Amino acid sequence: MPKQKITGSFVALITPFNKDGSVDFAAFRALIRFQEDHGTRAVLIMGSTGETSMLSAEERKRIVVETAKMKNGKMPIFFGCTGNNTETTIANVRFAKDNGADGAILAAPAYICAPEADIERFFLDVADATDLPLGIYNNPPRVKSDLHWEHLLRIFKHPHYVVHKESTARVGQVAQVLAGKPDVAVMCCDSPNLGLVVPTMSLGGHGTANMTGNVAPAELAVISTPWTSYADAENFKAEYLRLLPLLHFTYSAINPVAVKSLMKALGMPSGELRKPLTGLDAEALAKGLRIVAALGLDKRYGYKLKPLAAVAA
Repeated sequence: MPKQKITGSFVALITPFNKDGSVDFAAFRALIRFQEDHGTRAVLIMGSTGETSMLSAEERKRIVVETAKMKNGKMPIFFGCTGNNTETTIANVRFAKDNGADGAILAAPAYICAPEADIERFFLDVADATDLPLGIYNNPPRVKSDLHWEHLLRIFKHPHYVVHKESTARVGQVAQVLAGKPDVAVMCCDSPNLGLVVPTMSLGGHGTANMTGNVAPAELAVISTPWTSYADAENFKAEYLRLLPLLHFTYSAINPVAVKSLMKALGMPSGELRKPLTGLDAEALAKGLRIVAALGLDKRYGYKLKPLAAVAA
C-alpha cells in the first residue's frame, strides 16, 4: 500500500472550551471548516497546542469520537495519542483508529527522560501494534528526550510512519534526515526562534507542522508549500518575511497561550485556556492585534478587532 503523503501546512489546532470549561464541539467544527477553506492540508487535534496534557482520559476519547465525525474527505485529521508509557500509547492509537482517525502523532512520553535507544524502541513498538499512519514529533523542550537523526532514519524504515516534525534548533539534523531520503514527509515547527522553516523548505522539506495557522491559515499554506520552482521560493521568501512579526508573537509565550489569547480577541470560537495557564495581559495582546491589523488579516478573515476592555471581560 502506498503511504499517505501530506505536504504543505499541517496545523495543530487549539482545543476550544465552553464557559463552563467543557469541550466546545460546535467550535471544533467551525475551526475545522475554517482550516479546510483556507488551504490547510491536514490538522492535528490534541497536540501540545491543544492543551492535551491537561485533558482527562475521558475528554480525550470523546474528542476523538466527536471530531472524527466532522471529516468530509477534504482534509485528514490526526490525533495526538502519546500516553505516559508504551501500552497506554498503543491503546490510544488503537482507540483513535477504531473511531475514524486518519493518523496519530506521537512524541516521546514526557517526564521519564528515557535514553534514546528506549525511545526508538517505543516508536517501533507502537508502530508494530497498529496499521494507522503515524508521525513523530521530536520535541525535546517539552519531553526532554531528543532523537538523533540516525535513530529517526531507522524508525522511518517502518512502513507505518508517514510524517516527521522536527522541533529542535539543529539545521544539521534536518539536513541529515532529508539526505537519508526517508519515505516520510519531513516538516518543522514554525517557530522563528528555532529558525528551521527556511532551511527545511530550502533543503527539500515537505511543509510545516505549525500553530500560527490557527489564525493565518492561508499565509501558513504559502510558506509551507514545497519548492518545485523558483517562483515557489520567491513566494516563500516574500510571505515568510512579511509574517515574521506574527510568528514571533505566537511564540512569545508558552504554546498555546499567545495564539489562543489572540483567537479569543479576534472573536474566534476558542474559549479560555485551561488553568493553571492564563491569557496574555492587555499590553501583550494589544501588540498581537496591531500585527493582525497591519497584515490585513482582519479584512481577509473577517476578524473583529474588539476593544481590549471587551476582550478582557
